[in-house]
Amino acid sequence: MSNKYGFNTLALHAGAEIDETNSRGLPLHRTSSYVFNSTTHAADLFALKELGNIYTRLMNPTHGVLEERMAALDGGAAALAVASGTAATFYAVINICGHGDEVVSANNLYGGTYTMFDSILPELGIKTKFENPLDPDNFEKVINEHTKMLFTEVIGNPVLDVANIGAISEVAHRHHIPLVVDSTFNTPYLFRPLEHGADVVIHSLTKWLGGHGTGIGGIVVDSGKFDWTDRKFRLYNEPDASYHGLRFAHDLGDLNPLAFIMRMRLVPLRNLGACISPDNAWMFLQGIETLPLRMQRHCDNAMEIALYLTDHPAVKWVRYPGLEQDPAYEMASRQFENGFGGMVVFGIKGGREAGETFINNLALISHLANVGDAKTLAIHPASTTHSQLSEDQQLEGGITPDLIRLSVGIESVEDIHGDIGQALDKTK
Repeated sequence: MSNKYGFNTLALHAGAEIDETNSRGLPLHRTSSYVFNSTTHAADLFALKELGNIYTRLMNPTHGVLEERMAALDGGAAALAVASGTAATFYAVINICGHGDEVVSANNLYGGTYTMFDSILPELGIKTKFENPLDPDNFEKVINEHTKMLFTEVIGNPVLDVANIGAISEVAHRHHIPLVVDSTFNTPYLFRPLEHGADVVIHSLTKWLGGHGTGIGGIVVDSGKFDWTDRKFRLYNEPDASYHGLRFAHDLGDLNPLAFIMRMRLVPLRNLGACISPDNAWMFLQGIETLPLRMQRHCDNAMEIALYLTDHPAVKWVRYPGLEQDPAYEMASRQFENGFGGMVVFGIKGGREAGETFINNLALISHLANVGDAKTLAIHPASTTHSQLSEDQQLEGGITPDLIRLSVGIESVEDIHGDIGQALDKTK
């Protein structure tokens, strides 16, 4: 579907065509595999002489609509849906880096991503250098001949600092290194990193895109603009023994600009198998249809809650990029459209003990380890989502013992106020 259409229209229609059944609703393809027309047809599919369906681990028509829609919304050339946001991040890394390579990453990451980079990737021979992303020069200072990728979240989780994606992309491209960006907290409704120089964008579909806490999934969107023919990217320039000796940066013909996403589909996804289920893909497509409406309400409610907390006597501090006094406000105002996101974090007077009292007395708001649900959610990151980090690592990422993370939902904002207020009263 042409990207000449507006965002709201693309959210409803991109990637979907009326099939021979004339169904207006999107069909759900629950199948593991597909019938070949002939031995020649099968051989051509496996040899990439023809594109088509082989096995749902590789592709599925329902997945295809989701991938086309997200590529359209983010302004990318192609996308690949996988089983989770974590799988999307892992596949993006191993689709670029191998043994002996290095990643330069922001240090204010979601705890699971930090652990992947800090503890798991080194077991594969991939080293990560963590830097404060608020000064792009921090990244440039540690780039060396082994660096193959820069990585950052747009809005850091959970402290809500905002990275300057344009400036970081300039650093990356001066060294001809791809910039990979996790834009989960923004969604393309607020910010499209590819328009600011990023090369690859990652989303957890589980969060605002799906929007209802009903499934797990992730997606990787490729700009199609990075030149992988640079010989330092070995995985794209040497024959790939796992796929007929194909050189992904050279032997795809008209698909060469999609070398990154094609390799991710044919090597990590095909052989490691973290595929998304057709049912989850279908559910996420239903969520994306209402993304603009929901995301605007998330932003509006979050702003009201941030203002409410700022004036509350039981609250020590509040972080929300939409507050004029917030350190992230200037950068967020320059980069974001339509609002500042649905996340608010605050420090509660009384520290960890008061935080536990607050969490345990919530009635409407759910205490769970997720964000981006239509319903308001709360958690204490230091003891849960980031508990695998050391105390020093937590503090380096801005995670203090008094920090409460709120994912503000789309309920009546007065009801969110009321539940927060009564729980805060119990902490006095």
